[in-house]
Amino acid sequence: MELSGTITPDRPLLVLAVQHEAQFLDGGLPVLLTGIGKVNAASALAGVLARGPLPSAVINLGTAGALRPGWTGIHEVSTVFQHDLDTDVLRSLTGETYGAPLTLSAEGPVLATGDSFIADDTARDALAARADLVDMEGYALASVAHEAGVPVRLVKHVSDDAGEGAVKTWRESVADSARALHDWVVKNIL
Repeated sequence: MELSGTITPDRPLLVLAVQHEAQFLDGGLPVLLTGIGKVNAASALAGVLARGPLPSAVINLGTAGALRPGWTGIHEVSTVFQHDLDTDVLRSLTGETYGAPLTLSAEGPVLATGDSFIADDTARDALAARADLVDMEGYALASVAHEAGVPVRLVKHVSDDAGEGAVKTWRESVADSARALHDWVVKNIL
């Protein structure tokens, strides 16, 4: 975890997984780098929010894989769910719902979050039946922010077509994604 800048109640906190995605952000707002995956994301953000003060909002910027052809550019997520948590089985065992989908806004794509980098076509095609995009931190960050009572937005730039070749494509496109995310912040937040 790495936090740069000062969190204040009148400014949002930008949250990204890794420096590769944040490389063009210029320090105008506080930035938290959480590390990759749901546990790293949740623990980093929860720690920062617990120490206070709370930011005006949490804005998760990052890359995402497209689960269907034709998805490019930047998208603000409407709904996010955990694709690697079997919510239905857990409900049948306990009678309680764990990891229910979170609705963040009325419009936008559905994001599937999980700890697996989707780099095979079979996994991509299975997820495409339920979501438009896939990442590794969004649900965890939205859940933590929600529990803390802080508004949250998930803003994702499509870096690759999840499936075969996604690892290579992400490496080749992450700088372009970082530039697009920086431009989105300048246009929509600053």
